[in-house]
Amino acid sequence: MSKSILSRRHMLAAAPAGVVAALASADTPSAAPLRPVRFGVSTYSFWQFREQPVRIEDCIDAAARMGFDGVEILQMQMAGDESNGRLQRLKRQAHANGLALCGFSTHQGFVSPDAAVRHQNVDKTLASIEIASRLGIPTMRVNTGRWGTVKDFDELMAKKGIEPRLDGHTDEEAFGWVIKALEQCLPRAEECGVVLGLENHWGLGRSAEGVMRIVDAIDSPWLRVTLDTGNFLEDMYSQMERLAPKACLVQAKTYFGGGKWYTLDIDYPRVADILTRNRYQGWVSLEFEGKDDPATAVPASLALLRQSFS
Repeated sequence: MSKSILSRRHMLAAAPAGVVAALASADTPSAAPLRPVRFGVSTYSFWQFREQPVRIEDCIDAAARMGFDGVEILQMQMAGDESNGRLQRLKRQAHANGLALCGFSTHQGFVSPDAAVRHQNVDKTLASIEIASRLGIPTMRVNTGRWGTVKDFDELMAKKGIEPRLDGHTDEEAFGWVIKALEQCLPRAEECGVVLGLENHWGLGRSAEGVMRIVDAIDSPWLRVTLDTGNFLEDMYSQMERLAPKACLVQAKTYFGGGKWYTLDIDYPRVADILTRNRYQGWVSLEFEGKDDPATAVPASLALLRQSFS
């Protein structure tokens, strides 16, 4: 019998009855009540790739004023300054505002027949994991990447994220490239305590089936799913249901004023039900992607989410 089992039995024998009951319930998490959902906001919500990036520092202050619980940082919005001094100042600023830094959203692409390109993207992802760790962020969004045969993103959105494969190559090859690349990133993720969340984000991850093919093949507790409610353009609820059991972060899109590329009518009480039934207890991070002024649309989005999840 292991020392850990003996230690646990000794602890239970010596503990008061109420404590024993609480410890026993920890062995059956499915019976435990769910904690209230915490709401973060992506810094992307304040920027949306407009010409002038919005400073992460300003996003943190705005999130605090608007009543969010946390902030998800879009790495592209760091404007090139990823020095450790700045990272620690951001962490201190969030803490001073009573906010958690709940997610780190990164970009990489492993769908390339060129091994050097894939290796470059692995190195980029490893560096991002280190940054997330220094920020104290527990989960990091990763992408599969895409073929790149449609160069213009507006055109890609007009085609609903569907693009032709590179001549002479197959999806089967591409899934192998992505799986091998992510496997190379997981030891660093485990070392740093950062869970990678593969997002349904175009490319091979456009569908729940594609995301789960990769996650199931790797089968690691350090690779889970970032579920984006706005990136399923067909059968959205059944696809969310497929990803919910492995979700480590949920990105909730809203479109006040109409979407930049498209507008989805997302039934958030239904989304909340899907997540509750699958016992999701992570963060819900707002990604505002409408044309209204973020100063009014972002707090309106938070009110919508809080009401839907109540």
